[in-house]
Amino acid sequence: MDLIAEETLRRHAFAFEEDAVASTRLDPGGEYQYRVQGEHHNWNPMTIAKLQHATRGDNYSTFKEFSALANQETRAASTLRGLVDFVEREPVPLDEVEPASAITRRFCTGAMSFGSLGKEAHETLAIAMNRLGGRSNSGEGGEDPDRFGTERNSAIKQVASARFGVTAEYLVNASELQIKIAQGAKPGEGGQLPGHKVDAVIAKTRHSVAGVTLISPPPHHDIYSIEDLAQLIYDLKAIAPKATVSVKLVAEAGVGTVAAGVAKARADLILISGDSGGTGASPLSSIMRAGSPWELGLAETQQTLVINGLRGRVRLQTDGQLKTGRDVVVAALLGADEFGFATAPLIVEGCVMMRKCHLNTCPVGIATQDPELRARFSGQPEHVVNYFFFIAEEVRELLARLGFRTMDEMIGRSDLLRALPTPDQAKASTLDLSALLHLAMPAVRTREDRVARRYVRLRLDQTEKEGKLNRKLVELAQPALDDREKVKSTLTITNADRAIGATLSGAIARRYGDVGLADETISFKFVGSAGQSFGAFAARGLSLELEGEANDYVGKGLSGGRLIVRHPRSAQFIPDQTVLVGNTVLYGATSGEAYFAGIAGERFAVRNSGAIAVVEGVGDHGCEYMTGGTVVVLGRTGRNFGAGMSGGVAFVLDEFGELEQQCNKALVELGPITDTAQLDMLRRLVEQHARYTGSARAKRELGRWERAQKLFVAVVPTEYRKALERKADADAVDAAPAARRGLLIGEARHG
Repeated sequence: MDLIAEETLRRHAFAFEEDAVASTRLDPGGEYQYRVQGEHHNWNPMTIAKLQHATRGDNYSTFKEFSALANQETRAASTLRGLVDFVEREPVPLDEVEPASAITRRFCTGAMSFGSLGKEAHETLAIAMNRLGGRSNSGEGGEDPDRFGTERNSAIKQVASARFGVTAEYLVNASELQIKIAQGAKPGEGGQLPGHKVDAVIAKTRHSVAGVTLISPPPHHDIYSIEDLAQLIYDLKAIAPKATVSVKLVAEAGVGTVAAGVAKARADLILISGDSGGTGASPLSSIMRAGSPWELGLAETQQTLVINGLRGRVRLQTDGQLKTGRDVVVAALLGADEFGFATAPLIVEGCVMMRKCHLNTCPVGIATQDPELRARFSGQPEHVVNYFFFIAEEVRELLARLGFRTMDEMIGRSDLLRALPTPDQAKASTLDLSALLHLAMPAVRTREDRVARRYVRLRLDQTEKEGKLNRKLVELAQPALDDREKVKSTLTITNADRAIGATLSGAIARRYGDVGLADETISFKFVGSAGQSFGAFAARGLSLELEGEANDYVGKGLSGGRLIVRHPRSAQFIPDQTVLVGNTVLYGATSGEAYFAGIAGERFAVRNSGAIAVVEGVGDHGCEYMTGGTVVVLGRTGRNFGAGMSGGVAFVLDEFGELEQQCNKALVELGPITDTAQLDMLRRLVEQHARYTGSARAKRELGRWERAQKLFVAVVPTEYRKALERKADADAVDAAPAARRGLLIGEARHG
């Protein structure tokens, strides 16, 4: 309290000092950008230049100069790891330490999306990590399918079911699927990409429209509990059985308890992301004074997992401004098995920290989609490979100094860290680091770790009873998978059967990509009550019909398939007044069709980006964050309809005039349907709904169509409408004869 009081009085005195000359002198600041006399930055002209010279010249001695500078910066009381040092032990010869190539396999690049970064920068990272045996991360922006199966493929693909571009093909081309619960640089917020960075290629990859700002929902829209997270992990392992599943958490108080739940939910890896670093897209207001240092989150997670006997189930990873081998070793001693780097590899590629990422004006062509600026990109995969091998060599030197021959031996050995005295630093000298450096119990032996992890995966992938129906579907569909022959079958289903169709969709995507098979090549009808995630990630060519009811997450990530859910023939209830499918239906769907002859629960079609759906009523938050697709609601909606909706269109049968009050109009416009083509499309969808489901409600509205069509209200995002108008104007200019083209361009320029 004395320190806080002294600082406050000092600021007051500076503001009101009597010296007239001094009172006009402004603090240079420098929170966001480096200033010569401003606030301290660990990335500064000296450290940036040293690192770029070292990696581009493949010069390890220059890298050691950078490392010394960077470690000195962290010791300047700007990081927690700068306040600790190693406990010296009997060293071992360097040639007895495991090779650098074994250490680089533990390295990953951070989740920087295609969209925040340009194509060249993003693919260079992927190529480099694949060459050195590490893993690059796609980020939440999807990935161009042309990269799949090549050296440019990102091994880690990010997904929270509604992240951009998550399709069946995207998922099966990953060796690791990462569920993003939050991000360290701005915990509690979803990702975002300003409209001026969304060009035609980015829009196609993200299933949106060029020029439209993209906001991905915070994960709480589909993950309200550890059970929900466990279901998503199950879904991902169902569609991509060979991929590991990681969960990205942020360093904050209590993260250890959350991590324990994640381990019980059968994740294979947990990432603890720190507060330092940024994104290539977010506004500046989103990246300051948020989150906690990774050192705190990692130590708490390690200790909690060890105490609860869960450490052997998962690998731990951390990230947040790691720069040097020393950073890696400190992280390993605190419990990390793997290490993520984001800003540093971008520096190696040529980034000079101009802080223009969100403006699309990156002068070195990294965080921009401007083709002229991207042409300036000079980074090479070899530069990134050099950097990570330099890090690995420095780690080897520290291993030898500390008496270890392998990384596995040092993981979790926090007893080999000691607090440094800092008598000359008032604040730092008050810190008690004993909780950070506490050793819960001897580290779990790595062999037991590996056996435990393998056992957890075997239980899910090969021996669980509830996977039987999914495996049976793959067996039945074999003629279609091998020879594209049509397959039809009727089966019973229970609510213990989860993610039905996901494993088959993965098999389709592996062979045929998102193009899939011809419509209704594989048709399965089910009778009964479906468990969670019925039809998750259903691929094109797969048609799933359910006579009964379904739990939450129906059609999660729908990828071109067709889903039909109708009431049992013996039903004694009125279908259009009864909830037939649960919450979070069609969350993150990218394409395909869905017809539900009843009411859906809350959060219907959140982040839909291309699917067509007809339903007879929805709960709260329907069509939230939509970026594409078409939704028809033959009935009432809950509150907050269309919140954050930036693309696609919804048609709501507003019989009682309630939509005006129920809709969140911050980003959308409501109006009658006057366009003939839209009316024709609407009628066609209602007719298909009646044909597929036998819906009495659909038949009733078709029987009085002249009146019914006037009751429909179109919900259209304002920005989406303007983007379509701009595209139509551009198409008109392109199609016009040369003599008219100049006039049209002139009209466009002058409004």
